[in-house]
Amino acid sequence: MTYKSENRVNSIKDFYADRSIFITGGTGFMGKVLVEKLLRSCPKIKNIYLLMRPKKGQDITSRLNELTSSPLFETIRRERPSELSKIVPILGDVTEPELGISQFDQAKIIQKVSIVFHSAATVKFDEKLKLSVSINMLGTKRLVELCLQMSKLEALVHVSTAYCNCDRAVVDEMVYPPPFEPDHIVNLVNWMGEDLLDEVTPSLIGSRPNTYTFTKALAEDMLLKECGNLPVTIVRPSIVLSSRHEPVDGWLDNLNGPTGIIAAAGKGFFRTMLCHGNKTADLVPVDTVINLMVVAAWRTATARSDGLTVYNCCTGQQKPIVWKDFVGLCFTYIRKHPFSDPVWWPGGNVRSSRLIHTVENSIYHQFPAVILDFFARVAGKPPIMQKIQDKLSKAATCLEYFATKEWKFRDDNVRRLCSYMSPTDQMKFDFDVKNIDWDSYLQSYILGIRRFIFKENPGSLPKARSQINRLHWLHCLAQVFLVLLAWRFVFMRSAHLRRLWTTSVQYLFNMARLIPLV
Repeated sequence: MTYKSENRVNSIKDFYADRSIFITGGTGFMGKVLVEKLLRSCPKIKNIYLLMRPKKGQDITSRLNELTSSPLFETIRRERPSELSKIVPILGDVTEPELGISQFDQAKIIQKVSIVFHSAATVKFDEKLKLSVSINMLGTKRLVELCLQMSKLEALVHVSTAYCNCDRAVVDEMVYPPPFEPDHIVNLVNWMGEDLLDEVTPSLIGSRPNTYTFTKALAEDMLLKECGNLPVTIVRPSIVLSSRHEPVDGWLDNLNGPTGIIAAAGKGFFRTMLCHGNKTADLVPVDTVINLMVVAAWRTATARSDGLTVYNCCTGQQKPIVWKDFVGLCFTYIRKHPFSDPVWWPGGNVRSSRLIHTVENSIYHQFPAVILDFFARVAGKPPIMQKIQDKLSKAATCLEYFATKEWKFRDDNVRRLCSYMSPTDQMKFDFDVKNIDWDSYLQSYILGIRRFIFKENPGSLPKARSQINRLHWLHCLAQVFLVLLAWRFVFMRSAHLRRLWTTSVQYLFNMARLIPLV
């Protein structure tokens, strides 16, 4: 990428001073972290206009109050609470024409906004194609139409996914030709009935695993064709997990991706998954992605480039970790910082064999769920374990595609971007994945699940450790019982195996007698 000019400002923080920002998807996992980071690290920012829609009987003002009352904003509430008044909710919906924004609010945004972050998307892997197209594709097109009217626009940062090109083993930082023309897919979902559309969806998405990666790939091409001369940047994160440091270690607010599986394993009722343990797990902390987005907007605005710039925000090239190490470290810290009231000792394996995984799934998941639900009915309680296992099985199936394959996401633009920053900004807006210490990060990840997902305070740890120790002994006794059971039904029925066992024990006993005592 050839840049036309060098940076005209010394500080990223100063660049954002007196600028107004427009954010879609600001109430989502990544959007929340983005809003918090801008307010905390760029205190002279003017306003953040947040596109929001009513949800679950709450108006946008109530939703904003709920957002800023979360643990994520604790530092700002404590140190600079007045910053929160800079967040201006904008009533709208990306699925509606003109984003559902009133003419009055549109005029305000067009006149005042200079930086736009577009992170609104449906991240459900099994989303219906019609809704996925409406949100991920048409939502992007509607946003671009609004941006084209902004006279002050200096940067539009579009959040995509590294896996939108998962049909390629090597993914460069570029927009690839899509499998279909985006407009053709939009026209198709508009006239085709939903039942018929559901039937043809597998044929449309082809080698891609779901509608999410399919529509995100089409959205990139649509953005490229519709943006004209807008200063546009695409940021593609891989699998996004909890925060590494900012604003608090281990923060997360959902069970998406591997988190739901790890949480269930920590509770003791998930023990096997189809996964190639030696393949790279391209995981990235959410604050790493957000820092890159903030810096990418700064670079886009201060050094206009020829064309659209893409940043693959991934760890596989510079700081790789394989799935078996990720799972192993998670279990290490689950046992050190156990969750309260587990149903069994946390453990399990990743299996590359579908046959072995299927057998273990029946033994460890389905059969115990049936037994526990039976006793629940006897006790007059609602049976829930089979429903839980069905949900976990669905989540694991969605993750299988990413846990059994491997990609090389090239990140030359990301490395180059880091070199443009001052040492101070490199520390304040750190997105250098080489700085990740997987051991300490995954410890904070597990503690984050414990604190933010299960709402457990540190004071409950002693009791949880006592519970896990008792379950460990029960787990060991259960294994001994299974060995004895195997002996009863296998060894004792074969005279040859009994003789082999007796000979082996005598041999070991004789060898032990020859070892001198020290």
